[in-house]
Amino acid sequence: MGKALYRRYRPTKLSDVIGQDQVVKPLGEALKSGNFSHAYLFTGPRGCGKTSVARIFAHEVNGFDYEIEDNYTDIIEIDAASNTGVDNIRDLIEKTVIAPVQGKYKVYIIDEVHMLSKSAFNALLKTLEEPPKHIIFIMATTDAYKVPITITSRSQVYNFQLATPDIMLKHLQSIAKTEKIKITDEALGLIVNRGGGSFRDSISLLDQISILSSGKEITEEMVRSALGVPDTEISSSLLDAYRAGDYAKITELLHEYLNSGGKAELLAKSLIEQIISAPDPKLLTLLSRLPEVKDPYPDAKLLLAFLSDIKSAPVASSAVTTPVVTPSPTPVKPVEKPITEPVEEPQDEPSTKSTDASSFDWENFVSSVESNTASLASTLKKCSFELENNTLVIFPEKKIQRTILSSDKNLSVLRKFVPEGVVVKISGDPAAINLKKDKDVEKISGIMGDVEEVKPDGVPF
Repeated sequence: MGKALYRRYRPTKLSDVIGQDQVVKPLGEALKSGNFSHAYLFTGPRGCGKTSVARIFAHEVNGFDYEIEDNYTDIIEIDAASNTGVDNIRDLIEKTVIAPVQGKYKVYIIDEVHMLSKSAFNALLKTLEEPPKHIIFIMATTDAYKVPITITSRSQVYNFQLATPDIMLKHLQSIAKTEKIKITDEALGLIVNRGGGSFRDSISLLDQISILSSGKEITEEMVRSALGVPDTEISSSLLDAYRAGDYAKITELLHEYLNSGGKAELLAKSLIEQIISAPDPKLLTLLSRLPEVKDPYPDAKLLLAFLSDIKSAPVASSAVTTPVVTPSPTPVKPVEKPITEPVEEPQDEPSTKSTDASSFDWENFVSSVESNTASLASTLKKCSFELENNTLVIFPEKKIQRTILSSDKNLSVLRKFVPEGVVVKISGDPAAINLKKDKDVEKISGIMGDVEEVKPDGVPF
């Protein structure tokens, strides 16, 4: 069995490195001049070439030929993720006094250096302050902010970047041509998108997809099916249904996609990309939730991303509607000092009332209130609501929220931003709030089957 494509096309000299000119050029100049730093810090996302360049540079400072499987005693690689302790670093430091055997420098490559313990960093710092002349440290990390400034300030820092789509596409086209893989540019474009700018991930995906060929040209549809990439049509249809508040359509689309084996994470990624490509204020709330669609329970998180925002959407005819429960007539027991919240004085602004109650949008309502009284809007964001028969019932979960919303001053602000003829009521009945929660769970059950609200001691979404 031959090597994986990624290993076969891994660069072995600086001139082979693609898309990292900001790193390759200065390192190349250092090699020409022979003027090396005692410590380098390579930072950047996973799969962008940090370790590959570290190995190449370690070989070239000593004039060694680089082969992927070679083993030189003067090049020592350490995985900081599994050697985090101070004893590991002390052992390394004790050996730095030993002169190189084959080359001019002994080079230590420390991968994921941010994983070292505080004590280990302190031990390493002492050597960086007074390093032996024959020692070079090359440290790599995906989380530069976790590396102490005392280490960073004593190192030459090089920032690696993910490859742009154009660079990655040309690279994959070259590999496909060399390997005689018949594949369309559209299909390669999907691989580029899925690879996310990582050379390792993108080339590995091409390797995985190449088995589909069997002498035939690999098409976009074949790649989409093999990788589970959602069609842009499903994303567009879901966004249209979300804008319209069409719960029934959202239910249908998600049910069809998830039951056909579609991956919630991939659909969320597709939705994010589509929203970013054509920003729409109506989609911002959905956009804020989609990045959370990941393990554990990504399917459930995708459903909640859509459904938790459609609180008064039309429901399927088979759905059971929950009656609105009006506030309890039981008087609130007075306290010596009423619970209040600092509230800015409402600004005199033109009313934004609509004459059509059917056009009511909760998010726009909250935004309008926020432009007038930010602290009141902050309380509203913690509440749910129901709009029925021209009555907007707001369901605060806590007593203090009800107290704030029920004040005459704040009620007057709320009424200012609802459509003409809509009455605002603040519910304080726990039974009503629980019924509202049950209704949200009922929406999810319509897609996933029998779903029950999980208590705090159970398994969360």
